[in-house]
Amino acid sequence: MKQGIHPDYREVVFQDEDAGFAFLTRSTIKTNETIAWEDGNEYPLVKLEISSASHPFFTGKQKLVDSTGRVERFKQRYGSTSTRQTAKSESSQEEE
Repeated sequence: MKQGIHPDYREVVFQDEDAGFAFLTRSTIKTNETIAWEDGNEYPLVKLEISSASHPFFTGKQKLVDSTGRVERFKQRYGSTSTRQTAKSESSQEEE
């Protein structure tokens, strides 16, 4: 590996302030803040606005869209091809 061209890969603490959640991992992100971690060492700190502890998808608070309901509404609004064909065949039988 060439010397001096790679960023500093080190242990960093990412902290979600809203959820009170933090985790230690490795990263090349640059930051001026530090925090004392559970093991007694001091690590660079990156503050997050959202993480898995506060994101609606991971917390179960996300509103899920019922795709089946959407298909049924589409069929009701525009009719399915099978419905149109049935209606055509019924109307042609009535004319005869």
